Amino acid sequence: MKWLEMDTENCPVRRSLDLVGEKWSLLIVRDAFNGVRRYEEFRRHLGLSEAVLADRLRKLVAAGILRAEPYREPGTRTRSEYRLTAKGRDLWPVLLALKQWGDVHAGDPEGPALEIRHADCGAPVRVVVVCEGDEHATLSPFDVSVRPGPAARPLVT
Repeated sequence: MKWLEMDTENCPVRRSLDLVGEKWSLLIVRDAFNGVRRYEEFRRHLGLSEAVLADRLRKLVAAGILRAEPYREPGTRTRSEYRLTAKGRDLWPVLLALKQWGDVHAGDPEGPALEIRHADCGAPVRVVVVCEGDEHATLSPFDVSVRPGPAARPLVT
């Protein structure tokens, strides 16, 4: 079965974009990686409307990407802090790859707005695609073959 003969309803890229493909959702996840936890912090930092923020947080929690943890400061009502789940933390290389692409193709002429370095040695961090074989070779799109997997379905016309 060739790509154009496959139904893409169950494509993992499509399903991922259904969960996090909207700009604000990924920016909320980015901020959560950088320590933002509270609704008002997200709203202030991202500058989006309360309605949009509430909707995106609700969807990210429902998708299991964030979890809401209740907290209460004296004299106030109970509110939620938002924390990345394991599923949310698995988005880290995706965000790093987007940052890396953006630095090259959409970056500021002065350089990156954010540097990400290895905590132990201080070297820059870079996302690459590697082979899981013994050599762990770095790969380009020209080095791989794509074939239907077990969940591939033929396109019904």
